[in-house]
Amino acid sequence: MATKQKILIVDDDNNIAELISLYLTKECYDTRIVNDGEEALIAFDQYNPNLILLDLMLPGIDGYQVCREIRAKNNVPIIMLSAKGEIFDKVLGLELGADDYIMKPFDSKELVARVKAVLRRYQPAKSDTVVELKCVEYPDLIVNLSNYSVMYNGHPVDMPPKELELLYFLASSPNQVFTREQLLDHIWGYEYIGDTRTVDVHVKRLREKIKDHDSWSIATVWGIGYKFEVSE
Repeated sequence: MATKQKILIVDDDNNIAELISLYLTKECYDTRIVNDGEEALIAFDQYNPNLILLDLMLPGIDGYQVCREIRAKNNVPIIMLSAKGEIFDKVLGLELGADDYIMKPFDSKELVARVKAVLRRYQPAKSDTVVELKCVEYPDLIVNLSNYSVMYNGHPVDMPPKELELLYFLASSPNQVFTREQLLDHIWGYEYIGDTRTVDVHVKRLREKIKDHDSWSIATVWGIGYKFEVSE
């Protein structure tokens, strides 16, 4: 029997948390509920979830700080939940390492679809299946999509799944220009309901971790989008 994937639900409104848990248990996920930020950090270490649904407005340690502390040590997928719909709040959440951002009130089908989409992106290939090795190599950079790893200047670089997928997608098509809309569609898929600033946030985070090289760089094509520029 396959082991159920575990989802940690962090929300100070227990009625909402219980409702989310009901939606997800119907989809055969295992869930645990906590109601504040300190509990969330303890439960993360004890429960070892496959995904975290994290409310932003929590008593004590807020969701932003919880995300920051978890991201410092682990790349587990995080979906933020919030009634705050300002672009600033969404961008801040993504910059801290969240994989998605869902507005309250949300539709149960959308929530489940987002959870499934994020988990699909994060799952490694099954060991008993013959798969094509997806890896690109440049001087001082190796991006391996098969095992979700990045080596830069001989050292591993921790990246959330979507950052790595974005880097791999760009690096797989050197010198090809992609619009923000194309990147949003390829990396986040049709299930993602967001704006193109999501792409800008992830490119910014990539540039903080992967500095431009003499042979290659992540280049901005003003008014259009981005490309992985390689010296001829």
